[in-house]
Amino acid sequence: MNAIIITALWGVIMMFGGVFFKKSTTPKFWAIAGIIIVLLANLFEFFGHPFFNVDTKGMLKFDSFGLHFNTIAFICTLLFFLLNGKDFEKIGMHVSEYFALMFFVLCGLSILSSFNTLLLLFLGIEILSIPLYILTGSDKRNLKGNEAALKYLLMGAFSTGILLMGIALIYGGNTLGSFYIDAINLGTGNLPVLIAGGLVLILVGISFKVSAAPFHFWAPDVYDGAPAVVSSFMMTIVKIAAFVAFFRLFQTSFGAMQHQWQMLIVVITAATLLIGNITAVFQKSVKRMLAYSSISHAGFMMFTLFALNDTAKEGLLLYAAAYSIATIGIFAVIIKMSDYSIEGFNGLGKKQPLLALTAVIFLLSLTGIPLTAGFTAKFYVLMAAVKDGHQLWLVVLAVICAAIGAVYYFKVIQAIYFKDPVPGVNDEINVSSSFKFLLVVTAALIILLGFLPGLLIDWIYY
Repeated sequence: MNAIIITALWGVIMMFGGVFFKKSTTPKFWAIAGIIIVLLANLFEFFGHPFFNVDTKGMLKFDSFGLHFNTIAFICTLLFFLLNGKDFEKIGMHVSEYFALMFFVLCGLSILSSFNTLLLLFLGIEILSIPLYILTGSDKRNLKGNEAALKYLLMGAFSTGILLMGIALIYGGNTLGSFYIDAINLGTGNLPVLIAGGLVLILVGISFKVSAAPFHFWAPDVYDGAPAVVSSFMMTIVKIAAFVAFFRLFQTSFGAMQHQWQMLIVVITAATLLIGNITAVFQKSVKRMLAYSSISHAGFMMFTLFALNDTAKEGLLLYAAAYSIATIGIFAVIIKMSDYSIEGFNGLGKKQPLLALTAVIFLLSLTGIPLTAGFTAKFYVLMAAVKDGHQLWLVVLAVICAAIGAVYYFKVIQAIYFKDPVPGVNDEINVSSSFKFLLVVTAALIILLGFLPGLLIDWIYY
């Protein structure tokens, strides 16, 4: 409850702060202070010291899994603000309002990590999504961004309607007539028709949110059209929040009947892995390539829903951290560049050796190369599927798709170190020493989690 209330209040403070902040740099420092306060408040609650004793009538359930996920998300957001907070000034004049919208997104995230009823699931997804519609089109001078915002709004409204219909069917189909996910918890018998229909519709609705195939069509255009700094936030913090909600709902309400709906997850996972990886190979823009690779990473995270065991729970949180940190890091480098194409990275190792080295570490982690957090995260989610003991061919397919992913990630690495710089491209990359230090810290986190994943996942059992 600490995180929900403080993120909402700080969003309001940032919103009204736009009237009083005279310098465009001031909102960044207020946002950093705010996320530190939210992080500390969440840690206090994690260790049993909530600031607000609100009787939610059981509609919210604050457990170690949800609070630990909040901690991961807030740390990633802090890294994001530190690395890219200044870049919001390039979008437009309303910097404080942009940060306010992000705090409202974090409020939705905090609800999704602790919801205990289908109504708060819906409310959390909407609070998470609506500010993003605005942020996607925040650069009014960019027609591609305006188109992306409209497409995101229409697809978001469509998926919301599907999700609501699924919630209505499940409400009508369970004998208790309850929205509580504990009450929906089904035995091992056959799925009632209404429950089965509601489950499929909820699966489709949330698949839209996590950009899982074949419900991914909006993602590349939206991620590519939005300002790069917003795309970084959407691909990471927002996506992993939706996956945690996905996992929480299916484990609690439908876990006992997993064998009846598991094949749906298999089809979605296989399609997501294939479409995301194969399409990314043919992209010329690094930003758009990362958009398609984001779809492929959604395929790997779908393995946690396929398995629904303790290893899957550990793998989900580890993957959330590894993927978010690496993606935020590589986008921090991309944002500093004037050319987002693969050719724009030509010779970066000669022009900016430190930026090039950290970018390579982030790309290696996204690829899943050993000794990085990305490899450990992929190992955990695939091991969860192996422990489930069904559909082992899907694990083989994931390994093949990971190899395909190496093709497009290594294209960028090749451009960084083995291609000559293009004259006049990215000649004026201006980065501060503090930015370089933060990039090194971010890269070090990737290596640290690769060696010691227990530092992160052991807290689930606190």
